[in-house]
Amino acid sequence: MTLDNVHDKDSLKNKIRNIGEYARNAAFGLASTTVQDRRRALNEMSLQICDHTKQIKNANDKDIELAHSSGLNDALLDRLKLDEERILAIARGLIEISKLDDPLGRVLESRERPNGLNIQRVSVPIGVIAVIYESRPNVTADAGGLCLMSGNVAILRGGSESFYSSEAIVSFMHAGLREAGLSESAIQLVPMRDRAAVGELLKLEEFIDMVVPRGGKSLIERVREDSRIPVLAHLEGICHTYIHAQADLSMAKEILLNAKMRRTGICGATETLLVDTDIAQELPVLIKPLVEAGCELRGDTAARVIDSSLIQATESDWKTEYLDAVLSIRVVNNLEHAIEHINRYGSHHTDSIVTNNELAAEKFMNEVDSGIVMHNTSTQFADGAEFGMGAEIGIATGKLHARGPVGIEQLTTYKYKVQGQGQVRP
Repeated sequence: MTLDNVHDKDSLKNKIRNIGEYARNAAFGLASTTVQDRRRALNEMSLQICDHTKQIKNANDKDIELAHSSGLNDALLDRLKLDEERILAIARGLIEISKLDDPLGRVLESRERPNGLNIQRVSVPIGVIAVIYESRPNVTADAGGLCLMSGNVAILRGGSESFYSSEAIVSFMHAGLREAGLSESAIQLVPMRDRAAVGELLKLEEFIDMVVPRGGKSLIERVREDSRIPVLAHLEGICHTYIHAQADLSMAKEILLNAKMRRTGICGATETLLVDTDIAQELPVLIKPLVEAGCELRGDTAARVIDSSLIQATESDWKTEYLDAVLSIRVVNNLEHAIEHINRYGSHHTDSIVTNNELAAEKFMNEVDSGIVMHNTSTQFADGAEFGMGAEIGIATGKLHARGPVGIEQLTTYKYKVQGQGQVRP
């Protein structure tokens, strides 16, 4: 390593540490703000973004030009691109966040002890949250806005592809914070593309309370492996739709088409279809709309006996998140077999049963070990806005702290408040 590289490494480390220190200092002040303060800031941010759509579009054009030259594919270019409509949607999103109920100061539990002590469990901010995400610049506003509304300071590390877009968006969010009299340090963007910045960020356990990675498998794996800080995330969305023997086949066909093909690239898209052996002969009817929509279908041996046009599925198919117009199909013996398959191969994200048998649905929803379990509906509803939670920062598949869509309530923790009148412990 050259002397210059040593200095560059030290400089990067110091810059990241400074961000952490500013964030921790800002967290103390932000936690004591009123919901009116935070709502005003979000509304001011929205106004600033609306008033500066041209500047944001110019910054995005710069990102798009660099992305073209680096060979970014069309799907990723579309996710990166901002036009006036998308920028105004970002502004509207901040307004929607501001309309959510205040998640702070809620009395979650209250009890009085025999000795007269009054004990309350009350919601409070987590503190400082680092959000690490990939190319979509709208996440910059969503993540910053959600953290602010829940009383948390946000450190944002967006993808290098959206660097200039995110920089512009944050500059106008800062203007909104100033107008509302809040610290700009409440929302900070890591001001460098260097991948080493992520590594340094993940070492700041003294300043950062939680890390939320949002992106592809490689990003989330890296964050989980390298972080010294608690991580709230999902690794993959290997979601299932199970057609039970007592399903309404017309309903099942509609749900399946939507669950797979509405948007194939989102984490709530169904990747595996399970069909009960008692209705397996209906498989050609169930999959016909998928074939017409251009979906590639891979089936196990039992499925291929019924429909020989299916590609032979392998063991790896049950473990794959395609994020594409590809679906694996397995014929299962019964409800118990379906549950066993999902718990073995699924990613604990979102799984759905289609059936008119309420007892079967209850058993499925009780025994499938996933953050979101569904009955007679599409897995594509796995989204905070669809749950009435407003924007979300991601889906959590772990079992600690939060599970399922992560909105403003999930970005809070709690403390116990104990009121006495001079009691001492005997």
